[in-house]
Amino acid sequence: MIAHRLSTVRNTDKIVLVENGTIQEYGTHDELIELKGRYYEMFTKQVENYLE
Repeated sequence: MIAHRLSTVRNTDKIVLVENGTIQEYGTHDELIELKGRYYEMFTKQVENYLE
């Protein structure tokens, strides 16, 4: 599945974050949030936009 709304993939078994054709991060939503990497940045930005 390819999704731009990260809430769509939140409950999937695994998430693969690809940037510039390269896998940057891989794991569950909780694992990627804990890493505080690119997925975390994108997810929190989307959540903030929904709250505004």
